[in-house]
Amino acid sequence: QLQASGGGLVQAGGSLRLSCVASGFSFDDYAIGWFRQAPGKEREGVSCIARGDHSTNYKDSVKGRFTISSDNAKNTVYLQMTRVKLEDTAVYYCWARVDGTDYWGKGTLVTVSS
Repeated sequence: QLQASGGGLVQAGGSLRLSCVASGFSFDDYAIGWFRQAPGKEREGVSCIARGDHSTNYKDSVKGRFTISSDNAKNTVYLQMTRVKLEDTAVYYCWARVDGTDYWGKGTLVTVSS
């Protein structure tokens, strides 16, 4: 199970941190990350931590503004969002790929206001 939290209303230029706690498996062994879905748009990948070398990847539009990290002791992955923009408004979903199967948490809504 994946439980995301931390969404809310934030002004453009501000910061927000999303958290996702996993139960039933260890983040250390699997790919984990964040997707988002804006109103009327398809779900898209935002950032992820790769299995194995734990390298990080980011969607181009969030590079330099968002940072993904994990605390394996807490089985928690974070998405630190800074200098948010109106276009970052979306429902954010925690994701993990475990043994070839994708798991999704319930989304957490991030709304960026002007």
